[in-house]
Amino acid sequence: MTENDARQEERPAQSQDAQETHKETSEDRLEHEAPQEDGAQVNSGSDTAGASDAAIPELVIISGMSGAGRSTAAKCLEDLGWFVVDNLPPALIPTMVELGARSQGNVARIAVVVDVRGRRFFDNLRESLADLESKNVTRRIVFLESSDDALVRRFESVRRPHPLQGDGRIVDGIDAERELLRELRGDADLVIDTSSLNVHELRAKMDAQFAGEEEPELRATVMSFGFKYGLPVDADLVVDMRFLPNPHWVPELRPFTGLNEEVSAYVFNQPGAKEFLDRYTELLQLIAAGYRREGKRYVTIAVGCTGGKHRSVATSEKLAARLASQGVETVVVHRDMGRE
Repeated sequence: MTENDARQEERPAQSQDAQETHKETSEDRLEHEAPQEDGAQVNSGSDTAGASDAAIPELVIISGMSGAGRSTAAKCLEDLGWFVVDNLPPALIPTMVELGARSQGNVARIAVVVDVRGRRFFDNLRESLADLESKNVTRRIVFLESSDDALVRRFESVRRPHPLQGDGRIVDGIDAERELLRELRGDADLVIDTSSLNVHELRAKMDAQFAGEEEPELRATVMSFGFKYGLPVDADLVVDMRFLPNPHWVPELRPFTGLNEEVSAYVFNQPGAKEFLDRYTELLQLIAAGYRREGKRYVTIAVGCTGGKHRSVATSEKLAARLASQGVETVVVHRDMGRE
């Protein structure tokens, strides 16, 4: 695929009198997602059935780094039936929720994209969140993260400046944005690292978290990875399986992965492997109970070994099965399998 094939069509700027809603095209790579123009835009998905007339809408706030995939995440929620508001000033979020509550159930779920394009309003976000909490509005924050290298590559590919770089470099704008968003990232319910994701993989992650008729108590992503490729930045918990012998040094097992039954059997026949799985599962029960009490619905558990091929993959599969048997909706991702 060439760069021109993958590049996302840029959206034209609107005048204040424009009434049409822009429709973004979904391209194959997040690298080519250009920052959007200033101005709030509203997109509505399909009608959401089953909401009572007096129901207060659910609210998801989508934020994160420019170029990390906020537009793709918002479009995914729109396709799932959410009413999506792009670049709404934070001070207007409570008003938007009130309007949804008066819609007689026609707007049961609202997603709002908040980013530094509205930085003159950004300081009002915390006040708006406190207002929502006082009104018992169910709200969640999704934060889109990405590495500096990936963000620089994406901005360069579309030949657009970073919204905060001013007269400096792209990396200067990225640093300024990270600092501005640091506190919000810490408050996020779900952090998604899009550094190595394409559009379709990000949509799959959003679907896994938000699709379905009923919200589960807790959703978990169990991700295997290789330490030599770096820690996942969106991990809530990190497990190191390098205390077990590496199947890489067993010639007949080296070509296979942790998905292979022989590799999995080798890993869990090692001293301490089964005991570790049992005790860590018990620990996760304790952690999950605390997450539920704190209103946290999403957790990413990163399970690592040297290359992310054998021990981490086998353990991730076993751990995900344990969590699923306890009623935790679980998604398994093998980040680095196949990279060797």
